[in-house]
Amino acid sequence: PLLHFYITLKALYEALPESIPSAPGTLPHFMEEPDDAYIIKSNPIVLRCKAMPAMQIFFKCNGEWVHQNEHVSEESMDETTGLKVREVFINVTRQQVEDFHGPEDYWCQCVAWSHLGTSKSRKASVRIAYLRKNFEQDPQGKEVPIEGMIVLHCRPPEGVPAAEVEWLKNEEPIDSNLDENIDTRADHNLIIRQARLSDSGNYTCMAANIVAKRRSMSATVVVYVNGGWSSWTEWSNCNARCGRGWQKRSRTCTNPAPLNGGAFCEGMSVQKITCTSLCPVDGNWEVWSEWSVCSPECEHLRVRECIAPPPRNGGKYCEGLSQESENCTEGLLLLTWYPLFLLSDIETASDIALYSGLGAAVIAVAVLVVAVTLYRRSQSEYGVDVIDSSALTGGFQTFNFKTVRQGNSLLLNSSMQPDLTVSRTYSGPICLQDPMDKELMTESSLFNPLSDIKVKVQSSFMVSLGVTERAEYHGKAHSGTFPHGNNRAFGTIQARNKATYIQNLSSISTTSELKTTAIFGHLGGRLVVPNTGVSLLIPHGAIPEESSWEIYVAITQKESSLQPEGTDVLLGPEVTCGPSDLSVSTPFALTIPHCAEVNSEHWNIHLKKRTQQGKWEEVMSVEEETTSCYCLLDPYACHILLNSFGTYALIGEPISDCAVRQLKVAVFGCLSCNSLDYNLRVYCMDNTPCAFQEVVSDERLQGGQLLEEPKLLHFKGNTFSLQISVLDIPPFLWRIKPFTACQEVPFSRVWCSSQKPLHCAFSLERYTPATTQLSCKICVRQVKGHEQILQIQTSILEVKCFDSFNFPAQMGPKAFKIPYSIRQRICATFDTPNAKGKDWQMLAQKNSINRNLSYFATQSSPSAVILDLWEARHQHDGDLDSLACALEEIGRTHSKISDITETEIEEPDFNYSRQNGL
Repeated sequence: PLLHFYITLKALYEALPESIPSAPGTLPHFMEEPDDAYIIKSNPIVLRCKAMPAMQIFFKCNGEWVHQNEHVSEESMDETTGLKVREVFINVTRQQVEDFHGPEDYWCQCVAWSHLGTSKSRKASVRIAYLRKNFEQDPQGKEVPIEGMIVLHCRPPEGVPAAEVEWLKNEEPIDSNLDENIDTRADHNLIIRQARLSDSGNYTCMAANIVAKRRSMSATVVVYVNGGWSSWTEWSNCNARCGRGWQKRSRTCTNPAPLNGGAFCEGMSVQKITCTSLCPVDGNWEVWSEWSVCSPECEHLRVRECIAPPPRNGGKYCEGLSQESENCTEGLLLLTWYPLFLLSDIETASDIALYSGLGAAVIAVAVLVVAVTLYRRSQSEYGVDVIDSSALTGGFQTFNFKTVRQGNSLLLNSSMQPDLTVSRTYSGPICLQDPMDKELMTESSLFNPLSDIKVKVQSSFMVSLGVTERAEYHGKAHSGTFPHGNNRAFGTIQARNKATYIQNLSSISTTSELKTTAIFGHLGGRLVVPNTGVSLLIPHGAIPEESSWEIYVAITQKESSLQPEGTDVLLGPEVTCGPSDLSVSTPFALTIPHCAEVNSEHWNIHLKKRTQQGKWEEVMSVEEETTSCYCLLDPYACHILLNSFGTYALIGEPISDCAVRQLKVAVFGCLSCNSLDYNLRVYCMDNTPCAFQEVVSDERLQGGQLLEEPKLLHFKGNTFSLQISVLDIPPFLWRIKPFTACQEVPFSRVWCSSQKPLHCAFSLERYTPATTQLSCKICVRQVKGHEQILQIQTSILEVKCFDSFNFPAQMGPKAFKIPYSIRQRICATFDTPNAKGKDWQMLAQKNSINRNLSYFATQSSPSAVILDLWEARHQHDGDLDSLACALEEIGRTHSKISDITETEIEEPDFNYSRQNGL
C-alpha cells in the first residue's frame, strides 16, 4: 500500500502544473524555505520547510522523493488567518552527499500541497565543507624604500565555502578602516600605498571558513632609508703655515642617516684642495743711525727701525732695543763730578777686574792643553785611521767563506790554523759586526767637519771572511747560522721562475706565528714577526744600562676591534707592542705594512691607538706636522717613530674616487673528496705579507697548493664591483657547472671588508681519472678598472712539502746595518750646526726625509733618530750604498777610498727568541 501511495503521489505531482488557478490565498505559501547547507566533518545537516495552508509537505532531493519516514512534521494554526501551517524537517548525512554522483551539487527541494494545488520551494544545495592546508601563494618579504608602495600577495587555500582572508601584523589584526594608507580589499592582497618606518614588521595572511583556519608563512617587510648627504662644512684653514698645503671640507651621511640597511651615501665625504699660505716674514733691524750730538748730560743717542724687512704675515717683531745711548766723554766729564774719596775706590775696582781677567785666561789655556792631549790619545788608540766606504757598501755584496792566509796581520786571530774543509758562497745581506776595536782608520777622522774631500764609493766589493775554529758554519749548518733570514720584503714579488717562487713559500710557517718575544738590553736590537712585514727596532741606548726588558710584538689574529666608519679602510694589521707600561728614552721604530697606493691627493691616512678602555683615538695624520711622533710612508709600509708602547693601526680615508687599495690575487687548488673533482680557490687579499700569511696557513690545513705567482690588482674606490671568472677550460678533459664560471662580488664587500681575505671557489670535474694536468686562466677584474689574468698550468697530483726558516730577533750590534762606531761619528758630526748648512737637516734631506723636521729638532740627537729611521726602512736590503752616497754628496767624508782587498768581519750570531705559536 505504501508503494502504491508513492506511485500515485508521483503521478499526481507530475500531472499537476506548477500552480493551479484558484482563489487568492488558497495555494500553499512558503513561510520558510530550505537554505544552502554545508556538512562539517561527519555531522549531518537539517533542512527545514514551512508553508501555509499546507495539507502535506515532502522533500525531493536530486529528483528523488525522500521517504516519508525520514520526514518530521509539525502542524499548527495561524491565529490571524485561521489557516493550517505545516513545518517539515529532514536530515542529510555526509554519506548521502558523497554517494551522489551527478553533474551538479547535491540539492533538495520542498513540495507543499493544499486543496487547490501545489507549490515548490527553492532548491537548496548541500555540500561537504573543507579547507586545504597549503596556501596557493604565500606573501613574500620585501625591502622597500620609505614612501614606496608595498604589495603583499596572498592566495588562500582551496576550500568550501571559500575562505575569508584577514591580515596580521606582528600577530595583531589589521583594520583597513582605521588606516586609509592600507587596503586589504583587493583580491586578498595587502596594499600599503606609502611605506612608513612604522610599517616594518612581520605580516601573516590568515584564511578561515566554517571548517578551519590556516596561517601563511610570515613575510618580513623592511622599510629602509637611503642615506643622504648633509651640507658641506666650511673649508678648513690651510694646513701649511707657509707655502703650499691643503685644506678640506667634509659632509656627513646624516640627512637622513642610512636606516634598516639603506644604502650609504655615494661619493666622498671629504674634499681636499690645494692652497697656498703666505709665509711669515720675521722682522729685522736696519743698521744703526749715526750717533747724535752730545747732550748736556754727556750722552748721545742712536736709533734703528725694524724695517729690514718689517714683519709680515704674522712674523716676529725684531728682538732687542730700538734706541741705544752711551756717555760721549769717555767718563772724563763724569770723573770731574766724583768726590776725591771715591777715586781710590775706582782704582781698586779696576785692579780687581784686571786680575780676574788674567786668572780666567790662565784657566782657559790649561783646559785647552788638557783637551788637546786627550784628543791625541784617543786618536792614537786607532792607529791607522782609515774607514773604507766598503764598510758601508760591503754589507749587501756577495761574499765568500774561505780560509785565512797565514800570517796576515789585517785579520783577527791570524795565528790560528785555517779550516780547509769549509768553502761556501752565500749571496745576501750581511749584518756587520761593530768594528769599534778592529776597524782600520787614518790619522784624521772620517767625518772631520773641516774637510770637504769626497769619498769614492765602490759599487762592487768582495768580502772574504776567514773561517777558523771559531766560525759557526762548520759541519751541518743550523737554520740560525745563516747570514740573513729569508724573510721577504713586503712589496710586489719580482718576476721569476714560478717553481722558484713556490719554493719561497718555505719561509711561511704552518703555525700561527703572530707574536714574537725577546729580551733586550741597553744595546737595543730588532724584533720581527716572521712573514708579516711587521717589525720593531729598539735603538741603542733606548733601554737604561744594567736593565733587561722582555719586549713583544703581536698581530691581532681575530677580526680587528677597529671598525672604520663610512668608506674608511683598515689598511694593515692591528699591531701591539709592549709591555705598555714601559717607556724608552729615545724613540723606537715600528714598521706596519699597508695596502694603499700612496698618493696624498687620493688618501688621507691616519694612525690610531687603542686606549686602555678599548676605544680608538687618533694619534696623528701622516701629513700632519707634530712633535709627538713621526710617520714615514713608504710604498708598502709605514715606519713610525714612537715613545710609548701600545696597540696601533693605520686607517685610510679616501678623498677621491681614484684612491687605490692594492689587492694581492692568489689561486690555490686541491683535489676534493670525489677523486674526479678539483677545487680552485681564488683569494683577493690586502697586499700585505701578513694577509698572505693567513691565507697560506688556512690553505695548508685544507691541503691547498699555490698554483701561480700572485699578482697585484689596483682596486679603485669608484663603487664598481669585482668579477672573477675561469676561462679556457679544456673542453674534452674538464668541465665546470653551467653559470658558475663567473662570480661577481659587490664593491662594498671588497672595499669595506676588514682583514678577512675575499674568497671565491670554483669546482671543476674531470671526465676521466687519467687526466692529471690542468690548464686554464683565472681573470680577476674590476668593472671599468684594472684587470689581472693568472695562467694556471699544474699537475693536480703533485704535492709539495716545504721547510721553514725564520729569524725573528736580533740583539745588540748585529741587529743594525751601520756599525756603532761609524754611527757615533755621524751623529757627532751632523748634530753640530754648521755655517754651510751641512747639519742633520741635510742628512735628512739626502735620505728623502723632507717633512715634519720639527720632530727631529726636539730630539737630543736628531742624527741618531734619522739613522734609526734609515735602519727601519732598510732592514731587508741593507742598502748601505745609498747612505754612503748621501754622505759623499754632503761632502762629509775625509779621504778617498783606495782598493781594499780583505776586511775581516765576525759572523753575526742570530739569536732565537721566545715566540708564541712557533
